[in-house]
Amino acid sequence: MANLVLQLRDFRLTTAEILYHMPDHPGLLQCYLWQDLDQAPEYPVLRRFLDFWQRNLDGKLHSVRLATQTLITPGALRHAAVDFRIH
Repeated sequence: MANLVLQLRDFRLTTAEILYHMPDHPGLLQCYLWQDLDQAPEYPVLRRFLDFWQRNLDGKLHSVRLATQTLITPGALRHAAVDFRIH
């Protein structure tokens, strides 16, 4: 139920592709996918996660790519292209 309330408050499904340097081999990049409900354009949940990452994890961040999708949208009205009548 909490997710529905967040979605009604314009939280969107946010996916982040995080590239980071491996701690033992800094020349190599590793990919981590993160996904949660978050609010655009500030992304407070993602920012908290990235702040935690920088404070507590050894892998230095290289880049972050975002994709968001609104899960609850207004219904769309479409007109039928064909009308069939049966007696």
